[in-house]
Amino acid sequence: MKIGIVLYPTYGGSGVVATELGKALAEKGHEIHFITYSQPVRLGSFRDNIYYHEVAVSNYPLFEFQPYETELASKMVDVVLHEKLDLLHVHYAIPHASAAFMAQQILKTKGVYIPFITTLHGTDITLVGKDKSFEPVITFCINQSDGVTAVSESLKKDTYEHFDTDREIQVIPNFIHNLDEKTPFDLEKRRKYAADNERIICHVSNFRPVKRVEDVVRVFHKINQEVPSRLLLIGDGPERYNVELLCRELGSCDRVMTVGKIRNAADLMKLSDLFLLPSQTESFGLAALEAMAVGVPVISSNTGGIPEVNEHGYSGFMSDVGDINDMASNGIALLKDEEKLKLFKQQARKQAEKFCITKVLPQYEELYESVVANHKKLIV
Repeated sequence: MKIGIVLYPTYGGSGVVATELGKALAEKGHEIHFITYSQPVRLGSFRDNIYYHEVAVSNYPLFEFQPYETELASKMVDVVLHEKLDLLHVHYAIPHASAAFMAQQILKTKGVYIPFITTLHGTDITLVGKDKSFEPVITFCINQSDGVTAVSESLKKDTYEHFDTDREIQVIPNFIHNLDEKTPFDLEKRRKYAADNERIICHVSNFRPVKRVEDVVRVFHKINQEVPSRLLLIGDGPERYNVELLCRELGSCDRVMTVGKIRNAADLMKLSDLFLLPSQTESFGLAALEAMAVGVPVISSNTGGIPEVNEHGYSGFMSDVGDINDMASNGIALLKDEEKLKLFKQQARKQAEKFCITKVLPQYEELYESVVANHKKLIV
């Protein structure tokens, strides 16, 4: 099958999932065409069955704002026509689904009929979608999609609550793709970040307010008072300055390292003993899953789709949003008990195995086949 994948090509969860999905589909023999404004960060080097089509954004002086949605739709039309695509799969509703609908209508005037699937990832529904100025467009795009998926039951529920749609939404969870990697533990690399008698705690995010990164620092500060530890903050974003101010206030700057954005956070995660995710809301919690996949237990909030990923008392522990005392208490209890920590590391990996791409990929392939078949019936 020839599939066009439209995504944000950044470090965000939706872009990572879309890229890894495309790579996995290509390995199974499907022809994948990524359509976006820059090469996806997780795409890597040249691969068989993968093609990249860049959306060139106009800088014409008439436009105060770049007309990306229009140019994306035009590029979709071009790729579908010349590459003979069977299907478009767009990740994140705005503006990808609306651009896909526009492209679909343009193609109809040329006698070409192509279905599109929209995958809802989270903030397109829980944050952007709740903005009344976007709601009519997102509702329309969901209703016009030939297939709709959400990455968690929680996100599916939120979609039905906030949008006027009775469209069937299929839950296909995010996945992990690197469970088969057996790289040995690198003790010398770990020693660059912490002494042998210290624990390493990590957090990965885009440092937006919803991630509550200041809570990460406060939880770490409490843990470090009981268990000598170091904190690795992976990522960057608008809250970084506030986080740095808090570290100075708490006197913990010498024990906190902010490493910024890195292409493969798992390389540092696997050096860690604990992962913190105290988010205000998460549609899924992909960063937590990636930590569990390398055997790192998770201390998290219990909001959104996180309970579908992190099993309380098995792969980690969950607390109410903002309850830093409970999070710190759970972390301390785990880090102080070597045998318990070892068990939770094993169980975290077992939990992650439920989300292995080999179990998730067939769900997408079945959906693709169903949508294409149904679309052909409609146009006969």
